[in-house]
Amino acid sequence: MSAANDTHMRAIRLWLYAVAALVFVLVLVGGATRLTESGLSITEWRPVMGTLPPLGETAWRAEFEKYQAIPQYRELNRGMSLDQFKTIYWWEWAHRLVGRLVGVAFLLPFLWFLGRGWVAPRLQPRLWFIFALGALQGAVGWWMVASGLADRVEVSQYRLATHLVLACAIYVALIWTARRLGDRPALILPGRVRATAVGLLVLVLLQIYLGALVAGLRAGYVYNTWPLIDGAFVPDAGRLFLDAPLWRNFFENTLTVQFDHRMLAYGIFICALLHVFDVASASKQGPALTGAIVLLAAVTVQAGLGVWTLLWRVPLAIALIHQAMAMLVLTAATVHAAAVATRVPRVIAAAARA
Repeated sequence: MSAANDTHMRAIRLWLYAVAALVFVLVLVGGATRLTESGLSITEWRPVMGTLPPLGETAWRAEFEKYQAIPQYRELNRGMSLDQFKTIYWWEWAHRLVGRLVGVAFLLPFLWFLGRGWVAPRLQPRLWFIFALGALQGAVGWWMVASGLADRVEVSQYRLATHLVLACAIYVALIWTARRLGDRPALILPGRVRATAVGLLVLVLLQIYLGALVAGLRAGYVYNTWPLIDGAFVPDAGRLFLDAPLWRNFFENTLTVQFDHRMLAYGIFICALLHVFDVASASKQGPALTGAIVLLAAVTVQAGLGVWTLLWRVPLAIALIHQAMAMLVLTAATVHAAAVATRVPRVIAAAARA
C-alpha cells in the first residue's frame, strides 16, 4: 500500500471511529431518555424543523399542550408543571439532536471522501449500507415513539428493543469496518476460535435485545432478588409460560423476559470463560488472547452491574452505568471478533504449525 493510500485509509478509519463514538453517546442519551420517561414528550416527527427547540414561552406552552393530549400525561403525569415538562422535553430533544449529528457526521465526510476518490470501490457499498441503516434508524425511532401516543402510556417494548438493537448493529458495523481497513496480518487460529468469537458477538447483541425488553416491560422493578427469581433459581413453569400463545411469554411476560435475560448472562459468561482457555491453548499470539481476556473481564463487570442494578431497584445512575457497560462489552466483542475473523490460507497455517 502506498503512503498516500495508507494516509487515506487512516483518515477513513478515524472518521468511522468518531461516528461510532457519537453512536455510543446516542445510546446513552437514549437510555437516560427512557429511564426519565422523557421519550414521549415530543409528539411530532420533524426531521428538519425539529432541530430547534421551542423559542419563547408561547412555543413552550404549545408543545406542552400537545403532550397533555396523549395518554401518558393524562394517566401518569396529570398536573405536571411547565418547568417539569421542560425537563423531560430537553432529554428527548437532546436524543434526537445527537441522532441528527450522527447522520451529518457520517454523510458529509463520506461525500467528501468519495469526491476525493479516497474510498475504494469495494468499500463504498458497505458504507452506503451503513448510511441506509442510519436513515432506517431515524424512521424506527419515530415508529417506536408513535406506539406510545394513542393507546399506551409508554412505547412498545418490541419497538424499543428493535430501536436499540439497530443502533447497536450500526455501532458494530462502524467498528468492524474500521478495524478491518488496511493490511492487517491474519492470526493463525483454529476455525472454532473464529466461530466462537463471532458467536459471542451475536450473543451480546441478543442480550442487549433482551435487556431492552426488560426495560420496556419495567421487569427490573418487579423481581428484585438474586440469585433467586420469584423464589427459585428456575421459576415454576406454570408462571414462566402463563400467557397464550406460548411465544408471547418470551416478549410480554415480565417473569420470563427477566429470567431469559439472567440465563443468557450466565451463558455468555461461561462461553467467554471457555473461549479464553480455548484461545490460550490454541495460540500464543498476544492480540487474540488479550482480546478474549478483555471481553471476559467486561462481561464479568457487566454481570456484577446487572445484579447491583436489580437489587437497588434500577436507580438512574447505576442503570445508566449498566447500559454504558453493555456498550463496552459490545465494543470488546466486536474488536475481538474482527481481529480473529480473517481466515489464513491453509498452506500458510500448516507451515506456521510445522
